[in-house]
Amino acid sequence: MQPIAGGPFSRACARLAIALAPARAAGSAAGDGLSSSPTDSGAGVPVEPALPSGLVAAGPGAGAPVVVEPPVGQLLVGDVGVSGVGGGGPAAASVGPALGADSASGGAPVGQVPGGGVAAAGSRWPSRVVVELAALFSLDSAGSGFVVTSLLVLWLHLRFDLSRGQTAGVFFAAGLLGAGSQLLAPVLARRIGLIRTMVFTHLPANALLALAAFAPSGGVAVALLLVRALFAQMDVPARQAFVMAVVPPADRAMASSFTNVPRSLASATTPLLAGALLARSTFGWPLLIAGTVKFTYDLVLLALHRNTPESVRHG
Repeated sequence: MQPIAGGPFSRACARLAIALAPARAAGSAAGDGLSSSPTDSGAGVPVEPALPSGLVAAGPGAGAPVVVEPPVGQLLVGDVGVSGVGGGGPAAASVGPALGADSASGGAPVGQVPGGGVAAAGSRWPSRVVVELAALFSLDSAGSGFVVTSLLVLWLHLRFDLSRGQTAGVFFAAGLLGAGSQLLAPVLARRIGLIRTMVFTHLPANALLALAAFAPSGGVAVALLLVRALFAQMDVPARQAFVMAVVPPADRAMASSFTNVPRSLASATTPLLAGALLARSTFGWPLLIAGTVKFTYDLVLLALHRNTPESVRHG
């Protein structure tokens, strides 16, 4: 087995991707989608955003293998080539650290670009931009932890005595609105850029969240939360695209992991505080705090990165 290139973060991400590659390929064949929600969980979430930037078709036809080629292949699994091969499509995956080359797909030896070049090694440590983004995304996720769905359901019940059936309908509609709104993110990003798409859609969502804390009735609160759902998730694809755009291809898995893991840790701490607040008062303190924290995140993100180039030169 050839050693995995890159620094400690790149190697850790590579080993994680190697371990998860067969399961993720099987999940993809079954219709499993890429993680986009801040509430998604699982060991594969940190490196999943790096996948779409590197998957390329190796040839036409339903039976053609799908190959992750370096340098994007190298960023996912270090020196390892990953290929999906199947008679009717990419239904299986083979990870070839010990094979040297993927004989089924005719791929290049590990650590080499199929054209003969050597894949670039990743950076040893995350860049300043990646560290800043990790800190900012953690702040945003800490705010989100105050308003996870279960706590919003509890608040609507305690404050306005909404039944389980009513709140289920509310969050079903909110989920549909949030999922549909993400389709507009690429359109906005092409017009105003990724950072402005993130901020200018997130600011109204967070203002509506804070206002919902003062809602005089359940109907007003539900209306504010549903309008918020139209904007709250539009930053997700723009955020992932921005992280992938500001680092070289060989650093994408490391950058994705470095920005996602702190987010998960931050969002795991604040629900406890929200529960303690609701135990003392039915006022929407968690909503107000979450809206304020996330509003602050948006303003700081815009101030620090409004002029950050949304691409890097590779090679």
